Amino acid sequence: MRRGVLIFLIINITIIAFLVHSVWTLLSLLVVDGSADAISRAELPAPGSNLIDGRPQLIPKIIHQTYINTSIPERWQGPQKTCIDLHTPQDGWEYKLWTDAMSRDFIAAEYPWFLKTFDGYEFPIQRADAIRYFVLAHFGGIYIDLDDGCNRSLEPLLSYPAWVHRTIPTGISNDAMGCVPQHPFFMHVMDSLPKYDRKWILPYITVMATTGPLFLSVMWRHWSSDGLNVGDAQVRVLFPDEYFNHPWSFFTHHLGNSWHGDDARFIFWMAKHWMFLTFAGFLAAGVVFAALWYAYGRFVLGMSWKGQVTRRRLPFWRKPNNIDYELVQRHEV
Repeated sequence: MRRGVLIFLIINITIIAFLVHSVWTLLSLLVVDGSADAISRAELPAPGSNLIDGRPQLIPKIIHQTYINTSIPERWQGPQKTCIDLHTPQDGWEYKLWTDAMSRDFIAAEYPWFLKTFDGYEFPIQRADAIRYFVLAHFGGIYIDLDDGCNRSLEPLLSYPAWVHRTIPTGISNDAMGCVPQHPFFMHVMDSLPKYDRKWILPYITVMATTGPLFLSVMWRHWSSDGLNVGDAQVRVLFPDEYFNHPWSFFTHHLGNSWHGDDARFIFWMAKHWMFLTFAGFLAAGVVFAALWYAYGRFVLGMSWKGQVTRRRLPFWRKPNNIDYELVQRHEV
């Protein structure tokens, strides 16, 4: 009986350990907030400040954005205009709008090894996600989603070799980010895209985990945990207060989520009711554990529903030994 219980516990602990190991990076994202690499507000001059920032500007003055074609929807024309108006050619800035056709031509010409993966993506947003990593690593500059407007000049952010935007409650986003050409982190992101090209149950999860913010967050977490986030390869983190919602923030956020469907709304509902779902999850795990214990005891240990051993069923790998046979009818020998 004791040995049977021990075997049952070892099997369950092994399964749990395997599952935890499989999602360990995602679990660690709940704890690691990137504060060690944060761009603090003390480093940043206020908008319109006369304070001269003497740091060298490393990132090229290029703003990248993506869309299907050049006909930008009206709701995003305002945010787009704020970024263009604040970063003019007279100040040395270049603006690049990457349409679907331009993006494919660029991949075919410069990175043909990725073209099969690029064309094979099921959802257009996956290509829109992927191209931003390639153009940043190739040209350098700053990528901005069309639903993000510019609240102030982005020149203070040019002093970091690479930066990304922190999201709440976990991870980083790919809606605004910048880097120098050939930055090792974004080169690593490019190389990793084919390996993460999988189909998951829901379209939202497929997009998030193959090219979107979840994919980028996993890359960022591995980059830090492997000790690579140092020196010129460091990726600095822009936190929410410096990102938007304040007069000193760099961006303004507008209505977006153009690719979200019913599955995304369901996941957002889950995030809103996470406490209830956590309780339900522990309850379900308890029920499954009890059911497994009953099945193991009933069909392997031979226990009745009252916990009494009715017949001994040894595991198949054990052979009976030390069994005495009594000859009742000796004359039959």
